[in-house]
Amino acid sequence: MLTSKLPDVGTSIFAVMTQLATEHGAINLAQGFPDFNPPAALTDALVRHAQGSQHQYAPMPGLPRLRELIAEKIARIYGVAAPDAGTDITVCSGATEALFAVITAVVRPGDEVVVLEPAYDSYAPAIRLAGGRPVYVPLRLPDFRPDWDQVRAALSPRTRLVMVNTPHNPTGAVWTAADWQQLAELLRGTETLLLSDEVYEHMTFDGRPHRSALQHAELRERAFVVSSFGKTYHATGWKVGYCVAPAALSAEVRRVHQFVTFAVSTPFQLAIADVLGDAGSYDYLPAFMQQKRDLFGQLMQGTGFELLPSEGSYFQLARYQQLAPGGEADVAFARRLTREAGVAVVPVSPFYHDGTDHGLVRFCFAKQDDTLRAAAERLQQFAARR
Repeated sequence: MLTSKLPDVGTSIFAVMTQLATEHGAINLAQGFPDFNPPAALTDALVRHAQGSQHQYAPMPGLPRLRELIAEKIARIYGVAAPDAGTDITVCSGATEALFAVITAVVRPGDEVVVLEPAYDSYAPAIRLAGGRPVYVPLRLPDFRPDWDQVRAALSPRTRLVMVNTPHNPTGAVWTAADWQQLAELLRGTETLLLSDEVYEHMTFDGRPHRSALQHAELRERAFVVSSFGKTYHATGWKVGYCVAPAALSAEVRRVHQFVTFAVSTPFQLAIADVLGDAGSYDYLPAFMQQKRDLFGQLMQGTGFELLPSEGSYFQLARYQQLAPGGEADVAFARRLTREAGVAVVPVSPFYHDGTDHGLVRFCFAKQDDTLRAAAERLQQFAARR
């Protein structure tokens, strides 16, 4: 009889809510993917390369040209020295594979990993599969900032890794330069490594910059920084991401990556390389996504939801208590909303290891404007029936 390594892990809440949306014909604002196409220049490039002759394995770390363009992009947008394209950048099959490769490479049995909650649901299973122990630190409500006293208390001589996500999923919180400095002071003099999940790096709002771990010289020496072309180019199904780390750390990531994926699809890498050199292919994103956040906020007036601030990503948290005055768990409310209103959302409690329920649900506003309008109309009708 097989004994599960993850006996308490079932189907992710994203898949559950998407399936429920399909069953009830609901508008899916649950799972974090756009309902519009990637830029035409990107899909045109993919067609061109799919019809070309390069269909065999790419080099294990990624196509050299793509890695060189990633290095140039990092230097341009963050004002830092470019990482070495040959040794410091590894192209992975999506950011989730990059996260798994990093954790598997550096976490050993008995190691501890600090995880700030709420957190993306792939973090803890990967830590546990590596034999590590997640040490959870709750972010402070209502702004979801780190409580540095609690972070300090969570660190121990066994702490191998601290995991950070900015812009943050699911809350939309964005780290500041002061946050990075606080973390650097806590890690100074230790051998603890840093894994920074920055897949929404191009989606920050109201003139707020994205601050990367790559911009902090002291942290950069111990950091793995993960990003996602799927998020940047509205092509989550392409599953192309990358990890940036100093050469010695990248070498360890590649030891795992080569046996998990080996190499990412050659035509996809070629297509991305064709557009990545054009800064216009991503510079528009803050204004583009802010327009959607603002439109969604306007449309949600009169729906009974109380929206929390969203500083970045393409997610919006909301309280729903006006729509459930008797009190209702967030998972139950999300299921009921899907069935009765025809709009699917994600409850936030599954982002906590112990199911902490603050009465919050997450909307994804990376949708066509007409999709957002249709969803808001259904939610207003739902509120009117309460």
